[in-house]
Amino acid sequence: MSRTLLALIASTLLCSTVFAHCQVPCGIYGDQLRFEQLLEDTKTITKAQGQINELAPAAKSGQDSNQLVRWVVTKEAHAGSIQNVIADYFLAQRIKSDSPRYTDQLKAAHAVTVAAMKCKQSTDAATASALEKAIHDLYRAYEGKEPDFH
Repeated sequence: MSRTLLALIASTLLCSTVFAHCQVPCGIYGDQLRFEQLLEDTKTITKAQGQINELAPAAKSGQDSNQLVRWVVTKEAHAGSIQNVIADYFLAQRIKSDSPRYTDQLKAAHAVTVAAMKCKQSTDAATASALEKAIHDLYRAYEGKEPDFH
């Protein structure tokens, strides 16, 4: 196998995956799906925070520590995924400066990004609740209506 092919395979395996829609002008968008994905990530963050808080005081073995670290990594990954979807999907492609709701959408998107950052920094369940609220607020600013998630 050539070095180039090995490098390509290694970079593919080692790169993090971003699930936001591509940035080519295809015109195919799934806004509702993105919001549902953001909320699913938030639920995972909530579960991870709970597991971290449950495991941390009782961690007595390497296995306990391993599981604790895995929950921390999971929490971080899902908060990062939310930040990526906001930046790569909403800010880069969907929120337009000529929209009459642009300022509200921009503020709401920023609030989601900051709330996701706070989830990375904390295991306090209030941060995940604030993130969920920020996502609903973004939906209201973006869609101009109340959220209807299933």
